[in-house]
Amino acid sequence: MSSPHEPQEPRRPGQVLREEQALSGSNAYEAAIDRLIGTALGRIRIFDRSLTRGYNASLRTEALRRFLLAGNANRVEIAVHDPARIRAECPRLIALQRNFAHAVSIYRTQSPARGVYDPFCVVDGSHYARRFHFDSPRGVLVLNDPEAAGVLVQRFAEIWEVSQPAVTATTLGL
Repeated sequence: MSSPHEPQEPRRPGQVLREEQALSGSNAYEAAIDRLIGTALGRIRIFDRSLTRGYNASLRTEALRRFLLAGNANRVEIAVHDPARIRAECPRLIALQRNFAHAVSIYRTQSPARGVYDPFCVVDGSHYARRFHFDSPRGVLVLNDPEAAGVLVQRFAEIWEVSQPAVTATTLGL
């Protein structure tokens, strides 16, 4: 343990410090997701049991739209256990998916991933918000931690691999 009298390792120019903030309550978690979306530069990965109405909020969908317009390679990947709420309560997100079909994917987990119980949002492989359990209001927002975020990116890839497309913005029929 270092004391205040021990010399600290000097910060290198351009080095960004890790930030961590405890989250208590669903409003704090939703605000953390909005903050992460606002910082996104390339890829947003979201895993949850089902999405909240926050994903239909005009401020969030507008932030996602700006993110997608900022670069052709920008992507939003969403994996949920239950996509029914998205279809019923998130028409703005569905419209965003329709307008950016190449960049917004919404998948439903299959049985191998149904045991995953901690929702998270990872942005650019460096920042994340994570709740410790679906039913727990507690969580954490972490910025500038590519090592810990990388673990969640890998976890998301494993979830994604055993998931299937669930929500599409097109309607097929005769």
